[in-house]
Amino acid sequence: MKLVIAIIKPHKLDEVREALGGIDVQGLTVSEARGYGRQKGHTEIYRGAEYETSLVPKIRLEVVVTADYADRVVETIENAAKTGSIGDGKIFVLDVERAVRIRTGEQNNDAL
Repeated sequence: MKLVIAIIKPHKLDEVREALGGIDVQGLTVSEARGYGRQKGHTEIYRGAEYETSLVPKIRLEVVVTADYADRVVETIENAAKTGSIGDGKIFVLDVERAVRIRTGEQNNDAL
């Protein structure tokens, strides 16, 4: 099993969610996040005053899938989240040692 973590722009969430639904991803976790990458934040204008913010708002998606499905999920997220601009985000893929469905006790791939 693999844990796919994607950090994306907030306005791309609906597109990514629809794309994942289109490839039968059964569930995902979404969290609000703030951070920065190479751009080190950005400049905004509020009430005529310019100010710099070092932590950019992002969305963190987490999806656990079978190992053979991870590449398809990554490709789907990448295509749906891409704008071609700085700050599009990152995708990480990690190994998952064990999964348990609390309600039924099913484990690993059966729990997904």
